[in-house]
Amino acid sequence: MSDEQILERAAEAERRGATEMHIVGGLHHQLPYEWYVNVVRIIHETHPRLHLKAYTAVEWDWFTRLTGRSIPDLLAEFKAAGLGSLPGGGAEIFHPEVRDKICEHKADANAWIDTHRQAHKLGLRSNATMLYGHIEEARHRVDHLCRLRELQDETGGFQTFIPLAFHPDHTNLSHIPKPSGMMDLKTMAVSRLMLDNFAHIKAYWVMLGIKTAQVALSFGADDLDGTVVHEKIYHDAGSDSPQELSVAEIRRLIEEAGRIPVERDTLYHEVIRREGQWQTGAALKYEAAGT
Repeated sequence: MSDEQILERAAEAERRGATEMHIVGGLHHQLPYEWYVNVVRIIHETHPRLHLKAYTAVEWDWFTRLTGRSIPDLLAEFKAAGLGSLPGGGAEIFHPEVRDKICEHKADANAWIDTHRQAHKLGLRSNATMLYGHIEEARHRVDHLCRLRELQDETGGFQTFIPLAFHPDHTNLSHIPKPSGMMDLKTMAVSRLMLDNFAHIKAYWVMLGIKTAQVALSFGADDLDGTVVHEKIYHDAGSDSPQELSVAEIRRLIEEAGRIPVERDTLYHEVIRREGQWQTGAALKYEAAGT
């Protein structure tokens, strides 16, 4: 994407009342490191209210290969440019028995974990994920959750855990069935029990499907993600879930599940909207205090 295309996407997010841009991509063999920094910098300079959650640990590992610099050094530069937090993508399954088969060229488990450790040390919050329902076994999923729990005990920097259901279509594993609804809900429940030091568990409706995500609110999830506007990864793999849900639809789904809908920003502050504008509850309390 050109700078103009990037800024138009950011302007669209601003117009539609988004609070966050989630920015990830591939490991492009021709783009220089500076291009990635520029993406964050130009969006932050033109749309400073948007929280920029950018680049998976796999991409940060790629940046170290491009530059020969350390993760802390790179994160500090991006933070100065406007980086707000890190997404949880690229975790897949940590155990080498599985990881070496499904993503042998990606950053390994230690690189993923250390990237998030270094981000937390700099005061950046991050998310965590696990891709399940392919060739892994239960013991591999438990190992994955234990490693995340240990890092959270160490740093406290994770905000939410997002179990991601594998979508086999258009992959070399297209012969295996999709995870069942039962596996989705069991994985959600076990994740909530195992990760007792994570404040939030997210039911990502784009991957789970709307109905399963709604039921997941009774199996440990407390977050349905957001409205979403441009999701490519899962839809390019053949997902038939909607590209976007309205705020009204999300509220209805939550209320039908017997829960109270509360809009939150990336850092889980309550978002309050008035006359087309939004503020966080924390900001309103700050104003009310006369500061």
